[in-house]
Amino acid sequence: MKHLFTLCTMMLLTIINSNAQDLFANQRNAWLQKAEEAKPALHETIVHPQSIVRAVADKNAYQGWRFEKQDEIEKLYTTNFKELKTVTVDFGKHLTGYFSFHTRILTNCEDAPVRLKFTFAETPAELNTPFDPWKGSLSRAWMQDETITLTRLNETVSIPRRIAFRYLKIELLGSSAYYDFAIDNLTFRAVSSAGDVKTNLQPQCPPIVQDIHRVAIETLRECMQTVYEDGPKRDQRLWVGDLYLEALANRYSFQNFQLTKRCLYLFAGLSDENGVVIANIFEHPEPHPQKGQLCLTYSMLFNSTLLEYLKDTNDYETAHDLWCVARRQMEYALNYVNKDYLFDPNQYVSNWFFLDWRDGLDAHTPMQGAILFALSQSYELAQMLGKEKEVSEWPRIANRMKKAARRHLYDKQQKVFVSGANRQVSVLSQAWMIIGEVTTEKEGREAIQQVLTNEQSVMPGTPYGTHYLIEAMVRCGMHQEARSYLTEYWGGMVKKGADTFWEAYDPKNDFISPYGFFPVNSACHAWSCTPVYFIHKYPETFQR
Repeated sequence: MKHLFTLCTMMLLTIINSNAQDLFANQRNAWLQKAEEAKPALHETIVHPQSIVRAVADKNAYQGWRFEKQDEIEKLYTTNFKELKTVTVDFGKHLTGYFSFHTRILTNCEDAPVRLKFTFAETPAELNTPFDPWKGSLSRAWMQDETITLTRLNETVSIPRRIAFRYLKIELLGSSAYYDFAIDNLTFRAVSSAGDVKTNLQPQCPPIVQDIHRVAIETLRECMQTVYEDGPKRDQRLWVGDLYLEALANRYSFQNFQLTKRCLYLFAGLSDENGVVIANIFEHPEPHPQKGQLCLTYSMLFNSTLLEYLKDTNDYETAHDLWCVARRQMEYALNYVNKDYLFDPNQYVSNWFFLDWRDGLDAHTPMQGAILFALSQSYELAQMLGKEKEVSEWPRIANRMKKAARRHLYDKQQKVFVSGANRQVSVLSQAWMIIGEVTTEKEGREAIQQVLTNEQSVMPGTPYGTHYLIEAMVRCGMHQEARSYLTEYWGGMVKKGADTFWEAYDPKNDFISPYGFFPVNSACHAWSCTPVYFIHKYPETFQR
């Protein structure tokens, strides 16, 4: 106890002193320069639409809509668009990049402008749900609809905004009665820094696992731009939590480790004045953080990402360079551990404790496990770098936190961990206690089995939270259960038509949305790509 108080006092003094100065002022420019040097080139692929499609309302389809082929794409290119008025085309798969089209006068000469509306969508329901009046809690401007007025035809026109989509609807809003025109050469310049996949599945890998793997690979590919983006349609920025999961999947697919290095240096160079990694950053007009976005769970995952990067690359130079940032994240996190060695959000300063998008999820117990996981990962990093003497207190603190968790958070009668004043039972409380190495394998299995069969348990609402459930299952020996859950959860998205995996998914609610309006959800989201990691890391479980 004395050691923890001493350590926390020292950390608090460091924070107070650093309020007057930037903790990493002398390193930032060099870190940002190294991030720039690691910036990858974008590979470009030219893609054209496959067919004209029509929307079909179908209560059995995902979110109530599907598309079926109507005509070959040549009909669009050769028909007077004034006769078509509206057309929807399918590019065949999810793409991220830049769209252009050409117009051609068919009769007479243009005597007035043409006004067109282009609506790009990732899913059929997104394209068939009116955006207005706007119901979402995020900006209406995220929706990918553009109105363009053409004062000259017979030219190629490019939409400057980067698009992430599969389906495109073109509508005629205004034209002259005195000439006819056609729209042709719809072209999409798809971009990604991913490169080629460098791994293979075993020949006996089951078809559903192959399908899940294919869709997860495409999800990661689309999110790998000049940083690991969380969603190429919406947000279009780098988040630490997504970075960690993408880097795990990248290890077993594209192996573009330079991209991971770039992101680590960006987060280090753009940490706040106290040295705390900010949850997300933007690249344009120049790299900058979203100030005030402190998320303790995410800042700790910087350390896990650095550890995994070191294991992947043996790049000790980078790991030594960024060790001070990793140590700082752990020092900061331990300010949230009270005298009873329990996570306490009121112990230091306000912060965001993100674990999953699920209304009502209590964070207390999962955060106890998340801090323990970070301690373990950070100490392993210290050992690899020969820095364990600098942080010799960490194993003792972890041991006391584990004992405190068992004493105060475990309900022996229910055989589960409970969280908060209302003693909430959630899947993520059990998962993070397992990942934080609080339980035995047997206790972990019992806890997971209890919550998954209890209808009152709070379930994850996204693939992000579900990733940690699968990880916990594997860690406590529930290999067949992990396989079944992964194939049912991610396989459920595949069966509902996903060509990239979605930001939010609840098998019991197709319209789940953290933002109050499902079309604003990202249908290609970085944190959903981790089946690639599980399938390759545990082939005896998932590929047989």
